[in-house]
Amino acid sequence: MSKLKIKRGDNVIVMTGKKELKGKTGEVIEVIKKEGKDPRVIVAGLNIVKKHVKPSASNPQGGITEKEASIHISNIALVNKDGKAIKIGYKIDGDKKVRIDKKTGETL
Repeated sequence: MSKLKIKRGDNVIVMTGKKELKGKTGEVIEVIKKEGKDPRVIVAGLNIVKKHVKPSASNPQGGITEKEASIHISNIALVNKDGKAIKIGYKIDGDKKVRIDKKTGETL
């Protein structure tokens, strides 16, 4: 599996996919990597789906809840401070490997 360039806490923009999601930005809550499957991310406040929940001891009412669904990692891009999509590169800074914006050379 290749190295993922997007991490939890990054601000991202949805580049492709559902019409109502395209162009929206949010913070990555979770990166999901499973063996044999493509990586996906969960972005706060985006791709909200309704889920029917059976009544249980912890939730005696049951009902319909809303939660964020995952988005394929190829459909999102990292965002800089101006809100524009950027490409990520790497640079060795001392003994650490840091992510940089390829266009400006600014560290992320």
